[in-house]
Amino acid sequence: MPKLLYAPASPYSAKVRMSAVYAGLDLEAVIINTSEQPPQLTDANPLGKIPTLLLDDGRVIFDSRAITQYLNRESKNALFPRNPDKRTEAEVLEALADGVCDCALAIIYERRMRPEEKVHQDWIDGQWRKIARALDHLNDNPPKLPKKITAGQIAVRAMLGYLSLRFAGQWERGRGRLTRWAARFDEKFPELKASIPS
Repeated sequence: MPKLLYAPASPYSAKVRMSAVYAGLDLEAVIINTSEQPPQLTDANPLGKIPTLLLDDGRVIFDSRAITQYLNRESKNALFPRNPDKRTEAEVLEALADGVCDCALAIIYERRMRPEEKVHQDWIDGQWRKIARALDHLNDNPPKLPKKITAGQIAVRAMLGYLSLRFAGQWERGRGRLTRWAARFDEKFPELKASIPS
């Protein structure tokens, strides 16, 4: 069985775990502490980042988007539509969600890794403006939630889960449509809820 090296709080890991469940693919999930850079991770992925997928044949796939594409092929297109336009739409939605997570993580690392007097607040504010623009866009245009969703909707739910974990009470203000969208997602796909960042 393929082995997924992941962290429970990681939105990228959550996206991959949710995608695997949705696509009906079994993965053995192994929690990794990336700050320790264990050989199990760095020998497989020279970047030392998660998620990293170890296949039974010895191949390794890393970067969450490469993994969702792999899971899509393995599941015969359970995660991305065959129609080129709809597929592009799903890929762009996934990229938007991942981009928000990139900005959110940049804020977390800025605060966590620097002494308080060296934290660059203007830079943090710039990252938050990017997040706010993306969230406002999603609030104005919430992704549809049909019976068959894509890795795009899954990525958005993982991203909102991460924001709720790290920025609870900050991202939701004025974005009622988006908070209701997350609640509807959880109602429609309860099997995915266990993989949301925690």
